[in-house]
Amino acid sequence: MSQGHGTDGPGTGADALGVPGHTGQRFAELVAVMDRLRSPGGCAWDGQQTHESLVRYLVEEAYEVVEAIEAEGGPAAHAELLVEELGDVLLQVVFHARVAQERPRAEGGFDVADVLEALTAKLVRRHPHVFGPGAAGDAAGEHTPDQLHARWEELKTAEKPERTGPFDGIPPHLPGLALAEKALARARKHGLEPPAPPEDPAAPGTEEELGRTLLALVRDASARGLDAERALRAAVRGYVRAHGQG
Repeated sequence: MSQGHGTDGPGTGADALGVPGHTGQRFAELVAVMDRLRSPGGCAWDGQQTHESLVRYLVEEAYEVVEAIEAEGGPAAHAELLVEELGDVLLQVVFHARVAQERPRAEGGFDVADVLEALTAKLVRRHPHVFGPGAAGDAAGEHTPDQLHARWEELKTAEKPERTGPFDGIPPHLPGLALAEKALARARKHGLEPPAPPEDPAAPGTEEELGRTLLALVRDASARGLDAERALRAAVRGYVRAHGQG
């Protein structure tokens, strides 16, 4: 799917939406480069990749974005690095879309335009306070962030009726801590959260203290030959299985 490199005229396309015309041009150039890499006479390595073979790179690039954001000084101090790492994540999106484009639509094929269309439609659909009839956004502060998040989740649930259990839709391959936090948030929402432990005056009161406590737990587990990541994931899976029907 080669894309043209022309820009939109005044008052049309991206310009009419308040988006600089060169944004669309740069994206079209990226798609065209990926098209060239995957086409005959392009790059042999790129041409051999599949959705499955690219998974590791998608995960790695996401973590490298996190590293750039959390580096000392924050994102503003590492803008060039953050631009590069975000570009690498975007590359994975375009790469996967190009791989899918090579399949017939009847066999699950799609292209990057489908990805963009689906994402845009979802954002509009899940922000009725901004894009709905007569909507004026949150300029007047009529909605709190918590209310808006709850509304997003309600709309998401309505769009995915096949998810009937309280833990349905949680990515099972999340890292242990992220998996635990996600599962506990769902449990809290459905009244399934485990009882709070007895109050301990020595319990961590800050993220710094919590980090040291977690590090000590992992250190002790490692010294005993235990896999802390596997243990936490197993505990979360066990809890989900026990309470998955609500």
